[in-house]
Amino acid sequence: MRLGMNHFLAYQGYDISLAADGKEGLSAVDSGAFELIISDLKLPHHDGFEVLEKARAGAPKTGVIIITGHADVKSAVQAMKMGAFDYIAKPFANEELLITIERFFNFQKLEDEVSILKETLREKTEFDEIVGESSLIKAVFDRISAVAGTDVPVLILGESGTGKELVANAVHRLSSRNSQPFVKINCAAIPETLFESELFGHEKGAFTGATESRKGKFEFADGGSIFFDEIGDIPMSLQPRLLRVLEDGAVTRLGSNIPIRVSVRGIYATSKNLKEQIAAGTFREDLFYRINVVPITIPPLRERSEDIPYLIDHFLKHFKERYARPDLTMSRAAFDALLSHTYVGNVRELKHAVERAVVLSKNDAVIERRHLPDEMNGIPAGSPCSTENLSLDESVRCFEKHLLLTALHETGGRKIEAAQKLGISRKVLWKKLKEYNIDG
Repeated sequence: MRLGMNHFLAYQGYDISLAADGKEGLSAVDSGAFELIISDLKLPHHDGFEVLEKARAGAPKTGVIIITGHADVKSAVQAMKMGAFDYIAKPFANEELLITIERFFNFQKLEDEVSILKETLREKTEFDEIVGESSLIKAVFDRISAVAGTDVPVLILGESGTGKELVANAVHRLSSRNSQPFVKINCAAIPETLFESELFGHEKGAFTGATESRKGKFEFADGGSIFFDEIGDIPMSLQPRLLRVLEDGAVTRLGSNIPIRVSVRGIYATSKNLKEQIAAGTFREDLFYRINVVPITIPPLRERSEDIPYLIDHFLKHFKERYARPDLTMSRAAFDALLSHTYVGNVRELKHAVERAVVLSKNDAVIERRHLPDEMNGIPAGSPCSTENLSLDESVRCFEKHLLLTALHETGGRKIEAAQKLGISRKVLWKKLKEYNIDG
């Protein structure tokens, strides 16, 4: 029977390997990758159940068809419960065997197509927040899709407000670690004195105020991903230890000498030019090459202006739902003003402009140009603030806000350079940006 089936199936174009008994069958399963295994239930040395179990354990996508006698149909049904694709009762015609085999391969083809469709749908869902149809943003989608399924470090580059965190979210959610923690760290927001404890944790009594042991971010992220936002702001003194953790895959808490193994995928983002920082001696070159395995560069909004209409529609729909304004529309003048604006703050600036307009139009059915921020609502260039009907204090505040926006625009959103240009400290600049609700 075995030789007859071999001759028939080889004639049909299949590549066949033969095993004379259960022992040879298990050995073949160990040594080769098969798309389909056909096995009798009753075999010398090892029965068909053992062959089935071995095949399913080593290669779950491998199909198994069981051959059995009429008296053993119950056993064949049990085999199907264990994962066999189908069974054939002896005696059977070659055509019956061929139909069963072809049915298996058709089933596999359908499963593969469904898997591809599910993956495509999953990617589309994860990209929902990254809106656009331009070739530049599609290139970002392609890079995310290519890198997400790997474990290599990803460095996301882009100006402030371009959506670096959204890209980081997509990379994690499309990865094999998506069911595990995704820990985020804003390197610009953590005081230098607390950085080491935040990242690596500490033991009780490690320093004044350490009243109990505490895990660090790396331990919390074990098995998942860790996102360093604005990695360029990480203190120089901490960079060697971070590099060691990334290379060794182990952290040591403050106050301890015992390393703790962690499995973490690193995702990094910065709006700074790290190569310039390396030249200036504020960022380690070896750390740069460790994190810059696969860079993803997000273009500024001014370079993909064709995406602005899609973004306006996306944010308008989002904020209409959030603020329960289903019938709200936008006038052509307001839409054109948003289209023609130069977005220093990139997508974030556009998002906040639409949200502001939705909120300020609460007594109107249509968003008008007057509901947009001052810099978009028609105040002439060269005279950023109309002094009509404004008090001295209001005029001064308007002019100050204009100077802040101009400085940020001219420095590409780099706050330290903007502060230097304005002749103020970085601390004062942060305070002013918060006061005027400006996202730099």
